[in-house]
Amino acid sequence: MPDYFAAETEGQVARRRVFYIPGYDPIHPRRYRELYRKEAALQAEVSGYEITLRPKTTKGPYGWHVSARMDGAEVESDIEVLVWSDIVRDSMAQGIAATYVQMVRTAAVYIGSGALFRLMRLRKGPVIAALYPVGMLLLQLALACLAGWGAGALMAWLLSLAVPMLAPLVGWATGLAVVWRVLAWFKAKDGKFFAYYLMNDYGFSAQSLGANPPALEARMAEFGDAIAAALREDVDEVLVVGHSSGAHLAVSILADLVRSGRAPSGRGEGPRLSFLSLGQVVPMVSFLPKAGRLRDDLAYLSMRPEVPWIDVTAPGDGCAFALCDPVSVTGVAQAGKRWPLVVSAAFTQTLAPETWAKLRWRFFRLHFQYLCHFDRPGDYDYFRITAGPLTLGRRYEGREPSKSRIETPVSKYTSRVA
Repeated sequence: MPDYFAAETEGQVARRRVFYIPGYDPIHPRRYRELYRKEAALQAEVSGYEITLRPKTTKGPYGWHVSARMDGAEVESDIEVLVWSDIVRDSMAQGIAATYVQMVRTAAVYIGSGALFRLMRLRKGPVIAALYPVGMLLLQLALACLAGWGAGALMAWLLSLAVPMLAPLVGWATGLAVVWRVLAWFKAKDGKFFAYYLMNDYGFSAQSLGANPPALEARMAEFGDAIAAALREDVDEVLVVGHSSGAHLAVSILADLVRSGRAPSGRGEGPRLSFLSLGQVVPMVSFLPKAGRLRDDLAYLSMRPEVPWIDVTAPGDGCAFALCDPVSVTGVAQAGKRWPLVVSAAFTQTLAPETWAKLRWRFFRLHFQYLCHFDRPGDYDYFRITAGPLTLGRRYEGREPSKSRIETPVSKYTSRVA
């Protein structure tokens, strides 16, 4: 078996820097600190180790410091959230009519390019999640029109008894007003329906046919600079975690770092640079016509020995392309491919039956389970990875990167990487 982890040395960690890249999320990064604090305590109780949080000790954006005692070792880790929530909020700052226009344009991009039909050959869950906002927005529009028609017809009938000439005009005006008020109510309650949120999410990538908007490219360059600076510090590992949409951002950021010669080889030449992708939705972007940069970055990073890449998903997560190697299914795998190693979080096995029963239909909560504790931790433990005494590569040493359960490349694109 090829030694995919040949670049690993001792693999022991006393100090670590972690950079967490969230998905398409407008929420303040304190949410991730509080989630880490709560879930780390629960996992420590289950697994029998010690882990505590305190304010961050490094410069830069939002983060926190973690002290852990695991397997007889003491480890200090600084975790930082690479924030792009402001870009997300700006993209979501549109009205009701603009969202419906976006829905039509996004559907046209995915259907017209053939991306939707290729995605349907992978996992049903993410495709259903992608179709959900379209169906929900259309249902909301239908209900609003039904309410408007009823209110308008009633008002016209009442006026016809007293002022017949004004009845049709007032009826139409009333109906349109009710339609708008009902749609506005649905939008205000989107924290329960997630229709506008998901539509904005898919529309964000579709608006540029898979290319990164200039503002996001500039932010990604800043993220790369922050990671490169950490690689010059006296730490043992610099771990990049990309969750959901953040996974494909991390792919391009790390590919740029390696190309520019700012990533150490991992053979005693500085900290180990590692990459953990969680709940990835890479095909939603990599299948789009102008996602050439991402496709090239996937092909390039998958062959590099400098950056061990572990991809963790779970079939129970209906929002992720579970156990689908994002490189292979995009159709850009080449001779010499090393990564990613595909690992299953196996929710049905790692969560107690009562926990799984409680979470099974909470699809958005399950998409964040990778950042939470497990009742029966197996191959994957987020807190051992981010705060434990082993590098990511050492933790999975001896495992040959798994092939996707869906082997046939379904993208019509090929990489331009030599």
